[in-house]
Amino acid sequence: MKLSKKSARRRKKEKTGIPRIAELAKVSLGTVDRALHARKGVSEATRKRVLQIAQHIGYTPNLAARMLSVGRATVRIGVVIPREPHIFYDQMRDGIIDESRRTGSMGVEIDYQPSDRLGVGECERLREMLNADFRAVILTPGDPQCVNPLIDEAEQKNIRLICVASDAPTSSRSSVVCIDPGLGGRLAAELIAWSLPAGAKTAVVTGMLHTEDHRKKAEGFRTTFPEYCEGGVVTEVIEGHEDEEETFEKCLNFLHRTPDIKGLYVNTVLCLPVCYALKATGLAGKVRLITTDLFQEMVPFFEKQLIHASIYQRPYVQGQNAVRLVVDHFFHGRSIPATHYLNPSIVLRSNLYLFRETRHLRPAPTRVVPAEREGELTAVGANRE
Repeated sequence: MKLSKKSARRRKKEKTGIPRIAELAKVSLGTVDRALHARKGVSEATRKRVLQIAQHIGYTPNLAARMLSVGRATVRIGVVIPREPHIFYDQMRDGIIDESRRTGSMGVEIDYQPSDRLGVGECERLREMLNADFRAVILTPGDPQCVNPLIDEAEQKNIRLICVASDAPTSSRSSVVCIDPGLGGRLAAELIAWSLPAGAKTAVVTGMLHTEDHRKKAEGFRTTFPEYCEGGVVTEVIEGHEDEEETFEKCLNFLHRTPDIKGLYVNTVLCLPVCYALKATGLAGKVRLITTDLFQEMVPFFEKQLIHASIYQRPYVQGQNAVRLVVDHFFHGRSIPATHYLNPSIVLRSNLYLFRETRHLRPAPTRVVPAEREGELTAVGANRE
């Protein structure tokens, strides 16, 4: 029997579609369907093989049908990031939640279970998630020695582990989303050295040196500063353990001991205790201060030139991108890169109001307008907001 042209075209399409993938992968049609749509019941090795074959033969599923199918699937993502310092992690959380809402129709579900602080409670939260129905976990590892075995266990269970803001590089985690911490330290060293004399003394204020992010930033600054400042030295690395009171007391004692200090680099978001210590010792504005990130309370210190620059790590975008890596992996078959470094920005007094955390504080431009048009322009401005 001779096939009609329509039947022939349908047969040809079938040979390059799901049946062809199943034939090449030596699996059932149902397995191919589950692998293509990120459903359960498929091993990671089989899923990767199916996706590779689909890509190789140029298989492109009908987008509308795929969205309907994926919408019934659920990819649960556990989120274990600290509550404090909230001025940083609230931004990251918002990025995670906003991105999950954007992809919610695809079946993405976020389970937010924050730890109390960096390195406090994260192991307990992650351990609970290992026995639950999660496809991925976004984690800020403050204590790699504790979390490394749990990360390895998660990956063995095909739970993709994405580190964010800091890394656990000796674990088998799938990826990390952050700025390159060594680069952050080197940038700060170059910035601070521009305005300091030869032989200047500087110091680093950090959180915890066993946290990868803090340690690498400190190392980057310590090794780079002498390259840009002839005879310059880094006299001390002060660990404040992400505690405001401890950071203030340690900085105050250090400044009393070292009144000839010329520069300080704060490589965590907790810069306010350092600012207060500088004010208490009469050194505010006299010591070159480079900080990390940005929040509303920092604005007066920028305006008075007590903070001279800050290395902005884009916490909101870090949260967004961590979710995107998971979504692209499970729904689009994309491999997860081992590292996903963001380009840091440099905050100065002149560009302070361009950043997300302070944009709402930007003063309105002053304009001289005819009296008869003043109400009209006010109404337009109100509508735009």
